[in-house]
Amino acid sequence: TKAEVLLWLEIKNKKLGVRFLRQYSIGTYVVDFYSPEIKLAIEVYGVTHISPEEKAYDKFREGEIEKNGIHFTRFTNSDIYENISNVIERIKEKIIELKKCS
Repeated sequence: TKAEVLLWLEIKNKKLGVRFLRQYSIGTYVVDFYSPEIKLAIEVYGVTHISPEEKAYDKFREGEIEKNGIHFTRFTNSDIYENISNVIERIKEKIIELKKCS
C-alpha cells in the first residue's frame, strides 16, 4: 500500500539503527516489516482490517507469531498519512526498549 511505501522509505537502510526487511515470512504468515536483530514486526493496517472477522484473525495470527518471541507494533494507514513523524518516534522508542531487553 502507499502507507507501507511511505513507512519503508523512513525505516529502510538501517535509518533507525536496525535493519528492517519488507514482506517477511514467519512460518506461514507474512509481516509488513521485520527486524531480526530485535525481533520486531511492524504491521500497517488499512481498511481491510476493520471487520470483526479480520480483527479476530489478526489477533490470532499475531499470537501465533508472538510464540516465536517476536514483538509487534501496529499502525494504521491514517497514522502514517497524518503523522508519520509520530510513527517514527514510536518505532524508535520500541527499538530502544527491545535493545535494552536483549
